[in-house]
Amino acid sequence: MKIKENKGVTLVALTVTIIVLLIIAGIAIYNGKDTIKQANLEALRTNMLLIEAKAKGVVEEANFQLGPDSQNESELGNIRNNLYVNENKLQKLSDSGITVSSGIPTGDNVYVFTQETASLWALDNIYSELEEGEYYIIEFNEGEATVEIYNTIGYQGHYSLTEIDELD
Repeated sequence: MKIKENKGVTLVALTVTIIVLLIIAGIAIYNGKDTIKQANLEALRTNMLLIEAKAKGVVEEANFQLGPDSQNESELGNIRNNLYVNENKLQKLSDSGITVSSGIPTGDNVYVFTQETASLWALDNIYSELEEGEYYIIEFNEGEATVEIYNTIGYQGHYSLTEIDELD
């Protein structure tokens, strides 16, 4: 009578297979973390771009209300208060009690993007995505008709949209 040899997976083959699978899993996890970081950066950048687009319209409206020859600081303050605070529900950073890092400016032309502003600008989803202690800050420059958007948490020490754009 012949004894049939059992063919099966040896302990060595099983060990090698597990080691190869662990190496592949390690590579996938490492690449996955980079992909998640990149996705978070792009989400932050997109949100800041949406806010910037709406804020540019507001600064254009301020320039329209000021007229071409107006240099009166008092008039500018009244327009800022009426247009930015009353109509667009922005909150002056100096009045908000929010502490910001040294990379974010403070001044008379710096405002906090509020929940009311998000609703007015149809950007509710951006506001709802904010983490605890995270805010978007808008710096208006009527003279140059520009705005700069900042995020209080930022991305690896970069807080402004301009800085984040330069990371690409």
